[in-house]
Amino acid sequence: MKKIIATFLIITLFFTVGSCSYDDLDKTNPNQLVVDTYYQNESELNSGLYAIYGTMAGANLFSRSYWFFNDIRSDEVSSGGGQLTAEFNQILNGTHDASNPVNASIWKGLYQVIHRANIVINKAPEAMEVDESIREKIIAEARCARGWAYYELGTIWGKAPVYLTYVTNFSETNPVSSQQEVLDQAVEDLTAAAAVLDFSGSKKGRMSKGSALALLGRVYMFTGDYTKAKEALDEIVTSGNYALVDEYDDNFQEENEYNSESIWEIGFAKIGAYNWADTGDGTGNEASIHSQEYSAYGWRNIIPSQKMLDEFERPENGAEKRDPRLDKNLYFVGDTFNNGTEVIESGNIKGSALKYNGGEMKISWRKHSAMYKVNPAGYYESGINHRVIRYAEVLLNLAECELEAGDQNKSVEYLNMIRQRTSVNMPPYPTSKYPTGTKDEVFAAIMHEKMVELADEQVRNRDLLRWRAQGKLKEEPLEYYSPRHQFMPIPQQEIDNNANITENDQNSGY
Repeated sequence: MKKIIATFLIITLFFTVGSCSYDDLDKTNPNQLVVDTYYQNESELNSGLYAIYGTMAGANLFSRSYWFFNDIRSDEVSSGGGQLTAEFNQILNGTHDASNPVNASIWKGLYQVIHRANIVINKAPEAMEVDESIREKIIAEARCARGWAYYELGTIWGKAPVYLTYVTNFSETNPVSSQQEVLDQAVEDLTAAAAVLDFSGSKKGRMSKGSALALLGRVYMFTGDYTKAKEALDEIVTSGNYALVDEYDDNFQEENEYNSESIWEIGFAKIGAYNWADTGDGTGNEASIHSQEYSAYGWRNIIPSQKMLDEFERPENGAEKRDPRLDKNLYFVGDTFNNGTEVIESGNIKGSALKYNGGEMKISWRKHSAMYKVNPAGYYESGINHRVIRYAEVLLNLAECELEAGDQNKSVEYLNMIRQRTSVNMPPYPTSKYPTGTKDEVFAAIMHEKMVELADEQVRNRDLLRWRAQGKLKEEPLEYYSPRHQFMPIPQQEIDNNANITENDQNSGY
């Protein structure tokens, strides 16, 4: 399947978000289907699951705001120029406050996922026309989605309300829970999901046992429990269900989706006009705007940071070889595109330049761009899936877990598996630039390898947050950073609309 195909008409009639869209909770329609009388069979429960993925594919999350938000909170990107709008630029330079609309959109999207997951989790036990094994897997899949949302909330905002039942009126809003409580709920959900789901998943694009275990590994690493993280990640490796693909580019192009390296991806399709709706409820098509936002011949709102460019090994910075991933992640002036039929020209690129080999050049993101096969001609909506978790990340996370467990050799072995992918074929560690004789040296190699392998894949932001909290950063990578930036502010609209949250609950510094 190119994407998850579902009818969202029924779903849009009665789903609301429990945490933020309180305006909708007191509205009724005598002709609509309601939660109490729906979810009686497998088809209706699956419609509930589709609604969860619909929210994930909406503009609040994976079709736009999610990757934008995480990228600009890391040191991988910089502004493409004056075309970057104020709400994104505020987060990029650390001047945002609780009224920032991008911050609010991610929060809202996550609670929409939680609300819809809660409906499935709460209603599935009442469905009389469902085989018990199927019921358990449907609940597990919804819990996996909810666990992911609480992981996001706990790592980005720290404290947040926890909901385990769906909200139907204003009186059911909850106060904030601590970061530990939010992440504990993520662990509980993901553990339960992993115990029931299969590695293959029910359909392409749906969450699976691999998704649950990989997310569980992320949560445990964030909390500093590397032993439990290793257990979860080892189970993925020993299952034999995943493998690195030979060609690095296959992970980011439309023609090679759902390959052996994909653990979880969000499906998109270029059919008609892009759906700017925040929920992805079927009012338009599930396309992505990622290519348009970042491409050299698109809006180019975000470009690689100078640090990101310089992180790639090449002879000019003392490395033995130019890392092929440099050219697979970034477009340089003079590169070919559109199936090799056209050449990128500086005059056709708007915005800022980077320092490169003694001069300046307008360098842009190639990863996630559709320019490899088209000339976007100023505007192009993409059908390229969003790869949320790749097997490469699992191996890199295991490298860090093994290092924490005291096995430097095993850690380096995992790093070299990534470097010696056929299309990358970089010299194995240790190298003259990255020795691996001490724990600190191996950790430096891990930081480097994660940055170049997972460039612009929304992993770096979360790594910086946990490394900073665990005292692993020898220097602060964000120029603007102050202690308040460790967490994002609870959105002002949440404080205004939730009777159980006050300004006193706001994160420090906001």
